[in-house]
Amino acid sequence: MHGIANTAQAQAWNGHEGSHWAAHQDRWDAVNAGFNQPLLDAAAIGSGERVLDIGCGAGTTTQLAARAAAPGHALGLDLSAPMLERARTRAARDGIPNISFEHGDAQVHPLTPGAFDVAISRFGIMFFDDPVAAFANIATALRPGGRIAFLSAAEPEGNQWLQSLTSLDDILPMRGFGAPGAPGMFSLADAGTATAALTEAGFQDVRAEHVQAYGTWGRDAREAAHFLLDSGPGRHLLEQVGPDDRERARSRLVEWLRPYRTDGALRLRSTAWLLTATRTD
Repeated sequence: MHGIANTAQAQAWNGHEGSHWAAHQDRWDAVNAGFNQPLLDAAAIGSGERVLDIGCGAGTTTQLAARAAAPGHALGLDLSAPMLERARTRAARDGIPNISFEHGDAQVHPLTPGAFDVAISRFGIMFFDDPVAAFANIATALRPGGRIAFLSAAEPEGNQWLQSLTSLDDILPMRGFGAPGAPGMFSLADAGTATAALTEAGFQDVRAEHVQAYGTWGRDAREAAHFLLDSGPGRHLLEQVGPDDRERARSRLVEWLRPYRTDGALRLRSTAWLLTATRTD
């Protein structure tokens, strides 16, 4: 892999976080699948186009892009070696020939200038140390007039999975967790911050549309609670308290989640900004 600017993220996504997402790719897809169609509709990928998928993870959105672009091509770029291994295995299994993956940090990765018609991302753009630099690097990879469709997490209070963890704030050290603008998944939760960064990076016609979707977190409250607390944020919080508090947190989370089980699945609402723009000619 070429140089890395986001070293903390590289460590996380090549450690437990990346391994967890790779091992539970089907589960994470169930959480985020409701955002796929809005993303694809906004990207409007045409036959024969070249697509760059930023923070592609285990490759689900890259596969969707490759199918839409055929006989064009989709390239997935991600920091996480475990997730890319999963992505390559799945693409080979599913027989998708017009797809490839690269291991790299989109903020500094050497992308071929003008090589792509469109760039997409499903929640892969919130973790840059320098978003403007990252978006500018992505812009150079687009042809003049090329377009983007990116999803970033919106207001924390609109995400029920985060509300469920916040209900544990007298047990777990929640202070600052999920704060808008702070490094991490809510760094672009303010639409103005996100659109300003894209404009400064050389994009025009920048728009932010508020979207929401319900994701499946498990079959029932107990399964969903285990999944939430074994993910990166949940694991980080549990590691800071003792065994008794961990058990208290798990029990309370199960009770908080119970009302959200319907028709054999536990579903929670998430909110996002769907960011669209075109590269300046």
